[in-house]
Amino acid sequence: MLQKVLQYITTHQLASTETKILAAISGGLDSVVLADLLHRLKLPFAVLHCNFGLRGQESDADELFVRKLAKQYDAPFYSEQFQTEAFAKQEGISTQMAARTLRYQWFEQMRQQLGYDVIATAHHQSDALETVLLNLVRGTGLAGLHGILPKNGNLIRPLLGLTKDDLYEWLVTKRLAWREDSSNESTKYNRNLVRHEVIPVLKKLNPNLEETFTSTLERLQGAEAVFLAAFQEIKAKTQREENGAIYLSIAPLQNSPAPVVLLHELLKPFHFSYSQAQEIATAWEAQSGKTFSSPTHVLVKDRENLVITPKPLEKFGSITVPEEITEIQFGPFLAKIARKPAEGYKVPRSKDVAALDAELLKFPLKLRPWKEGDWFIPLGMNGKKKVSDLLIDKKVPANIKPDVWVLVSDASLTWVIGQQPDNRFKITENTQEVLEIMVTRS
Repeated sequence: MLQKVLQYITTHQLASTETKILAAISGGLDSVVLADLLHRLKLPFAVLHCNFGLRGQESDADELFVRKLAKQYDAPFYSEQFQTEAFAKQEGISTQMAARTLRYQWFEQMRQQLGYDVIATAHHQSDALETVLLNLVRGTGLAGLHGILPKNGNLIRPLLGLTKDDLYEWLVTKRLAWREDSSNESTKYNRNLVRHEVIPVLKKLNPNLEETFTSTLERLQGAEAVFLAAFQEIKAKTQREENGAIYLSIAPLQNSPAPVVLLHELLKPFHFSYSQAQEIATAWEAQSGKTFSSPTHVLVKDRENLVITPKPLEKFGSITVPEEITEIQFGPFLAKIARKPAEGYKVPRSKDVAALDAELLKFPLKLRPWKEGDWFIPLGMNGKKKVSDLLIDKKVPANIKPDVWVLVSDASLTWVIGQQPDNRFKITENTQEVLEIMVTRS
């Protein structure tokens, strides 16, 4: 099977020994096999793990398992804990959709910040089959029929040439441990319903369902390639980026053969549905200012253009701060980071500057909005204090509190930004190097 995966990677030009890969590892059967195969193929990779906080201690145990797995393969490990249910509630979407949105947003953020080339996920033939069946039930276009692609932008799927049975056989043969997600057996989730009740019936009609299906998908992908060639010409005339916003010119779309279909193709990267594309198309003649929203973006009709801007999703997760970085944007702020010798250093008298003992910090650091339950040890004190109590004591207005961020090292708060640093990371006579962080509102 190792040779089969290598052949698939080579045929689809997914990666080489020079490619820097971020592997999405949940700890489940599929992703454990992905990590093992990448290791055996000597493809350098780091591990990304998402803790969605949906299964309490079980989710935390998954994270610990994956951390140990990364250490076993000598791979860098990065994890993120998301406030998935809060995001789902805010956007009025399912927790599964919320988790998917937060996951891929964070994956791409990490890829850019850490300087990696691609993100590898453990999708396989059975996943592709389930995806297309779900798309057919929900309603879909040509893209929904081709299922999961071997490569889609910076995402690669090295296991797409294998079935679930192939992965299980490898797992058993190599005696690999994995974590079983208890929710995988529940048919209250649509994907599980398709997996456990629909596909077994289809396999009675065709025992080689996955293989036959893969052949069909290849033909559909060819048809889509023809469509996309024409689509790219229209996109070049229609779409431009300016000051962090995407502008779509309305006139070329109105004059196209299939305006709604083309509009939806342009809006898909921003997570707008086909029904929303239909609504937006009817608003082309409407007064400027009409607004539409997806889980990740806001679209405003403005005279001759549709203007798309991203939503700030950082409050549902965090921003990773690698050791080598010197400047980083978070929320409405810009942080400038510098290392300075401790000898002769004078701590600035500004609440917008933190001077921390560099040796006591564990990278990568994280920036995130504070949340209930957060605590730290204020500078000059020995006892714990809740961030919520600090904000009350500082008389921070209620509408400003959500904009307060914290800097985190491992699991410890090092600085309530704009308020107070943590006593555990202060500069002492033993400090050799200072990490100075200056924050300004951008």
